[in-house]
Amino acid sequence: MKKTIITIDGHSGCGKSTLAKSLAKELKFLYVDTGAMYRAISLFFLRSNLIFKKGELKKGFQQKINDVKIDFSTPDSKGKSFVRLNSEIVEEEIRGIQISNLVSQVSKNKAVREKMVSIQKSYGKENNIVMDGRDIGSIVFPNADLKFWLTASVEIRAKRRWLEFKEKGKKIAIEKVIENIQYRDENDENREESPLVRPKNSIEINNSNINAKETFQYALDIIKKHLRY
Repeated sequence: MKKTIITIDGHSGCGKSTLAKSLAKELKFLYVDTGAMYRAISLFFLRSNLIFKKGELKKGFQQKINDVKIDFSTPDSKGKSFVRLNSEIVEEEIRGIQISNLVSQVSKNKAVREKMVSIQKSYGKENNIVMDGRDIGSIVFPNADLKFWLTASVEIRAKRRWLEFKEKGKKIAIEKVIENIQYRDENDENREESPLVRPKNSIEINNSNINAKETFQYALDIIKKHLRY
């Protein structure tokens, strides 16, 4: 039986993961956080001393890439699942500014993207899924049942990310967050492998002036109408 696939693409800090998690929980679909996957493999290269400060991979990384296993933990009592790097939950380590400054450069690499896309596609064979990222509706699942394109201004996205850091007790100047957002946008849009583009036939949601709850309800209404829930 054909599985239902919903994709959510967009720039960094648009709330893709928040929306995807909420929709997956409501629909009882599997949620796959592809951004966490790229962050996890960036952490692997950092730990293995195979990455320069600006994210460029060192020679020999190809020989180690097959040692990387990335998956997700079994959902806990609250339904939360966390990314695992070689069986270790690394959720906390991958969310800092250091990995944020590396991940866009790492994700530009062809060998890295091919490995990640292969893992991502495997989830769609056996599960109804909601998957978010930057090339999900364009490359990973171009024939998805429903595709969303999430967008918001740089200033709004940076403020949201800054507040996340603040809530976790991490002190960082908002100017640094804006700089990181702009850097990631440029890298994502101009990389040779799977650049960030709005997927064909995707539905745009600009949430610069609406909150997460309103974004969720707007998307859910569209899904229910489309899938006849």
